[in-house]
Amino acid sequence: MATSASATLSKTVKQQYMDLPQGDKVQAMYIWIDGTGEGLRCKTRTLDSEPKSIEDLPEWNFDGSSTYQAEGSNSDMYLVPSAMFRDPFRKDPNKLVLCEVLKYNGKPAETNLRVMCKKVMEMVEDQHPWFGMEQEYTILGTDGHPFGWPSNGFPGPQGPYYCGVGADKAYGRDIVEAHYRACLYAGVQICGTNAEVMPAQWEFQVGPCEGINMGDHLWVARFLLHRVCEDFGVVASFDPKPIPGNWNGAGCHTNFSTKEMREDGGLKAIEDAIEKLGKRHSYHIRAYDPKGGLDNARRLTGHHETSNIHEFSAGVANRGASIRIPRNVGQEKKGYFEDRRPSANCDPYGVTEALIRTCLLNEEGDEPADY
Repeated sequence: MATSASATLSKTVKQQYMDLPQGDKVQAMYIWIDGTGEGLRCKTRTLDSEPKSIEDLPEWNFDGSSTYQAEGSNSDMYLVPSAMFRDPFRKDPNKLVLCEVLKYNGKPAETNLRVMCKKVMEMVEDQHPWFGMEQEYTILGTDGHPFGWPSNGFPGPQGPYYCGVGADKAYGRDIVEAHYRACLYAGVQICGTNAEVMPAQWEFQVGPCEGINMGDHLWVARFLLHRVCEDFGVVASFDPKPIPGNWNGAGCHTNFSTKEMREDGGLKAIEDAIEKLGKRHSYHIRAYDPKGGLDNARRLTGHHETSNIHEFSAGVANRGASIRIPRNVGQEKKGYFEDRRPSANCDPYGVTEALIRTCLLNEEGDEPADY
């Protein structure tokens, strides 16, 4: 099994240093999304005291020419602290700081989708939009081979792995448990986890989160997963179809509701929203993966519990539909719906913004309105 060299370093030796007192100083790890729209970067600075809110954190900068975000001749980019979490690796009082990226002229970087998402969320805050996102991922060795798979073949066909238990069914549970606890410590609103259909594939769920918090919490949960995998010497992949052939892909199913949908008779509002989504399918497909739909085309084939990327469909309890209304929602006539189209490597800011634009701001056509 190809693990990274850092996994063989003695964690016991490291721990004796981590146990040293740090005085009054605080380590703040600044985290941001790079120019790919899916990669994460981080670096740390020392603060003189523990920050109690975002306002206590200084803005910072970095070299954008090394993160696909700027040219070398004008490479300074600015980090604007946007959300703060406890640091489960260095522990209290140290912090993780999720940042927005601004260019030299103060405008948002191309992959900073948070600015517009926040603006759109503020326009509909009286409707209290809630989201829950189901993040699927695959654990790989550093050679790109799925964790625990035979080195020159395939495991048995799909069937026994989903929510499976046992060494021959659950591959890499240690990573899942470590990540879950790290999220709880950090203050991420993680609400569950399970083994997925393909062996070495897992899922965690984040939510319910209101408005901009959905994107903030999912990005930090992803960062924590990458960081946990680093300690174990393996890689977390959010590729929507990591293994070609008769294996399930990886999505990020997004559950959505408003105050009206959650109240008695809310099914009418759910059905109205789905009707609007049906008229704007191509816009959503473009918003649901970082390559404008190209990544998702490998996954949304109409097979392996997906809908076809070229067709919009909706149904109660139908996992082969674009939009699924859970059976209990159909029975209780209120609740939420699940958009099954977003890819595992989607930007949650882009996904949640698109849902608000279409379902609540009543936008139509292939382009987003300018606000």
